[in-house]
Amino acid sequence: MRTYFPKKGDIDPQWFIIDADGLVLGRLSTAVANIISGKNKPTYTPFLDTGDHVIVLNAEKVVLTGRKETDKIYRHHSGYPGGLSESAARFVRAEKPESMIERAVAGMLPKNRIGRKMLKKLKVYRGTQHPHQAQQPESVKIS
Repeated sequence: MRTYFPKKGDIDPQWFIIDADGLVLGRLSTAVANIISGKNKPTYTPFLDTGDHVIVLNAEKVVLTGRKETDKIYRHHSGYPGGLSESAARFVRAEKPESMIERAVAGMLPKNRIGRKMLKKLKVYRGTQHPHQAQQPESVKIS
């Protein structure tokens, strides 16, 4: 008995759409990371990209629990001495709420070239409008 590995032609990525309105950031990003990496499929293989595309809408309405809205700090370093930039979650939500979801999902994916390839399948938008109607995305309900 040989182990089955899906071939490139066997992988048929689908498109899913998730409304982030009222969802907790951690639970949302876990569900999205599972769909993008393909862990929700029986053909999951760790070294292959068998996942699907995900569209997340209403990024500005995602919920942070506890005191994370004021206490959570997003950090970025430019690589130069003294190049550390810090922003509280409330300022990141006001300026670019898409990055909150993207960074949370990126932290749950592999830190290698396949993880970077998987992250390109995530599309996050403010509001309910998106340019992917042609892909006919299916709606996914996350509880």
